[in-house]
Amino acid sequence: MKIEYRPQGTCSSKIEIELENDVIGKVSFTGGCSGNLQGLSRLVDGMKVNEVIKRLEGIRCGNRPTSCPDQLCQALKSLWG
Repeated sequence: MKIEYRPQGTCSSKIEIELENDVIGKVSFTGGCSGNLQGLSRLVDGMKVNEVIKRLEGIRCGNRPTSCPDQLCQALKSLWG
């Protein structure tokens, strides 16, 4: 399954996620901090959805109440609850 998510409150404008059952296959971000987001994408590759949410939900970027990792979690939660 492939989904697109429009993050709110971050520099990135789109997150694309490929899932197979509850395992992340590939994540790519449009916009944002390129090096950091490439690293994040490689780290979560092959991880279970619940583990990604457990580790990354609630991370903030500077004074913002959210971040690209947190928005990735919001996208996953919109599918997995």
